[in-house]
Amino acid sequence: MTGSDVTREGVEGARPGRNALTGAATGRRRRRRGRGERSMVPDAEFSSYYGKPVLNKPTWRALDIAGYLYLGGLAGGSSLLAAGAHLTGRPAMARVAKLGATGAISLSLAALVHDLGRPSRFMNMLRVFKPTSPMSMGSWLLSAYAPATMAAVASDLAGRYRLVGSAATAAAAVLGPSVVTYTAVLISDTAVPSWHEGYRELPFVFAGSGATAAAGLALAAAPVEETGPARRMAALGAVLELGAFQAMKRRMGLAAEPFEQGRPHLLLRTAEVLTAGGAALAALAAGRRHERALAAVAGAALLTGSAALRFGVFHAGVASAEDPRYTVVPQRERLAESRGDQQVSGQGRPHRPR
Repeated sequence: MTGSDVTREGVEGARPGRNALTGAATGRRRRRRGRGERSMVPDAEFSSYYGKPVLNKPTWRALDIAGYLYLGGLAGGSSLLAAGAHLTGRPAMARVAKLGATGAISLSLAALVHDLGRPSRFMNMLRVFKPTSPMSMGSWLLSAYAPATMAAVASDLAGRYRLVGSAATAAAAVLGPSVVTYTAVLISDTAVPSWHEGYRELPFVFAGSGATAAAGLALAAAPVEETGPARRMAALGAVLELGAFQAMKRRMGLAAEPFEQGRPHLLLRTAEVLTAGGAALAALAAGRRHERALAAVAGAALLTGSAALRFGVFHAGVASAEDPRYTVVPQRERLAESRGDQQVSGQGRPHRPR
């Protein structure tokens, strides 16, 4: 053995983990060469210490948080519809939408507090005002929006303080779009792969879903002669929700897989069918026999489809956090892209003389 061999062996021995195998193939010897085009490296199996996921999956209760996401969208969309009905002289639909907004946001807050465990924890989030925190901004948003919806419906039911009621209706309508979409920003700000990777399109998905839910409530409960705006809102919301969701899945790549598997796939497929079917039925039912019954069926389909979407997105996120593949592979791809960009940018640099 020559001196260079001893040196090389010593250097390699000083770094025993350099060529170590990982995952389930740890400890196996590599196959000998000369048996065809066999891979010298075992297939990667993504695992972690003691078989635990890379990320801790969300501990939120599905009924509480997915329900919170759904009810917030229903409330915000209903406030927009209430303001439009108020301005166009549709008092019955305006009242239905105001009642829907107040009831939905009240139940949404109850679900959030139930998941937090104590009401004081929600109040503690109001101790700071942090524009860079979706949770902080969402807490302040809800604390301003909920009283506005209650004042609007109280004035409508009592038939008094019309000016105050109109101002509250307008304020709720202004805050409504943020109530609909801020929950998408909130969950996209986490490390959960199937939520985080959809940060660009998810607010549009939730906006469309909130619009279809609000339209569904109006179609199911308001007089049919006043539901023209609700029908148009259902059509526009369905196009936005379904189109943005498909665009999101195409862009996300691997992180979109949980949307196509198991319970999330069933829920999201149900949401697509009910949302598209409900919007189409609402448009076709206008002026036909049994219009009231058809509008009620369309409204129920839209309400159920919106709920199925929120629950499907929630369960897909939990599934993506449980599988380390959805965390490790995108990180490696981003690292490879950054290295490639650095190499390309470095090729054009002039060499300095030594």
